[in-house]
Amino acid sequence: MSTPFEKPPMDPDTDEATQRQLDLARAQGDAYAEAVQYMATEVADDGGQKPAGDYIVAYAVEKAEGMYAWQDGGLVWQEPEAENAHIEITVLDGSDKRFVPGLTVAVTVIAPDGTLVGTNEQPMLWHPMIYHYGRNWALPADGDYTLKVHIEPPQFMRHDEINGKRFQEPVEVEFTDVHIERGTD
Repeated sequence: MSTPFEKPPMDPDTDEATQRQLDLARAQGDAYAEAVQYMATEVADDGGQKPAGDYIVAYAVEKAEGMYAWQDGGLVWQEPEAENAHIEITVLDGSDKRFVPGLTVAVTVIAPDGTLVGTNEQPMLWHPMIYHYGRNWALPADGDYTLKVHIEPPQFMRHDEINGKRFQEPVEVEFTDVHIERGTD
């Protein structure tokens, strides 16, 4: 079950926000949302999105992939080992659609047969096109999975006495029938 959506405020009559500023934020969000849509429908093997809480939460699933990790004071390339799927979660502001950084995002994966694969935190990842929260997973079979996403409220400060009052509660989002075919890129 997913947390009900409550669109955050976008009031242009505050000490911190003008209509022009909010329009610029929406333009950033529109470009980001377009990239998320492209990732989910044209790049990933499966993807989708749902509004929940103050957010729009999206997922994309691909084959496991290599990435850089910080190790011993530098970046070290790491190829997938036992992992065979890459699960990405993207969290957009529910009003302006900009990426929301600084979140703790955990994903629980339920296998096609209903067994629990596990729950893991999804760290924030830089990607040439879109920031997202993601990691490689070792999944037992190809098939239709359930992803349960838990998002904790961010601890960063917020400008604007009216528009800044958002991202206050934990959010739950459930995606069912997520088709995953395992492998590596």
